[in-house]
Amino acid sequence: MEEPRTPRGLFSLALWVIFGAIIFAGFVALGTWQVYRRAWKLDLIARVDQRIHAPVTTAPGPSQWPQVNAASDEYRHVQLSGSYLYDRQVLVWTSSDLGSGYWVMTPLRMADDSIVMINRGFVLADHCSTTAPCVPGATGDITLTGLIRMPETRAFLRHNDIAADRWYTRDVAAMATTRKLEHVAPYFVDADAPVNATSQPDTSWPRAGLTIVSFPNNHLSYAITWYALALLTLGAVTYVVRDGLRSRKTQSRSN
Repeated sequence: MEEPRTPRGLFSLALWVIFGAIIFAGFVALGTWQVYRRAWKLDLIARVDQRIHAPVTTAPGPSQWPQVNAASDEYRHVQLSGSYLYDRQVLVWTSSDLGSGYWVMTPLRMADDSIVMINRGFVLADHCSTTAPCVPGATGDITLTGLIRMPETRAFLRHNDIAADRWYTRDVAAMATTRKLEHVAPYFVDADAPVNATSQPDTSWPRAGLTIVSFPNNHLSYAITWYALALLTLGAVTYVVRDGLRSRKTQSRSN
């Protein structure tokens, strides 16, 4: 015959309650943090969408550069004029829906001699060489529009090999130093695709207008997961404590 189970002591049950309360509070805190993160992300998406579709404004000049930041300026739709320095451009390795290739980063010299790096667009790898300009564009003074972007200083698993002129991030400061450029803006601009009067797809190279504006927003599912774990923890501790108290009550009656 199976011997009766020894009931948990009050001290053991108290430890279960304390441990469960800590875990429960932790899961609730994580869920609440995700709720706040979701609200922040939705606000960010709304602000960025507003910037992208707002009327085009003049790109920030040198006097405004110290105030330029990602929170208030990234993805602003701007216009700027100048002339390209094709002999100073940088090819940044990337992959896109079109295949593997390069972003073509070309300095644009403005009328005040300041410089803004322009991402002229994407080209397939076989369109470029590191010893010659990659698909030169218009010469002389031009006017273009595009989206302000903040410099990239890190790439997953890859690092810029400046000595070999191999680039994996659009690091404006490093490009300026390597290409001996001075008075360079602390941002770059993703050029818009050219307006085609015939409404036909743009087939020119570099292929501009490929900026992807996407912000992962999984915070609601994360919040639900954390809150669910909190409820499971509460249910488990409640079951253990009730079972322990019931066992103690049964044992006291049998004695």
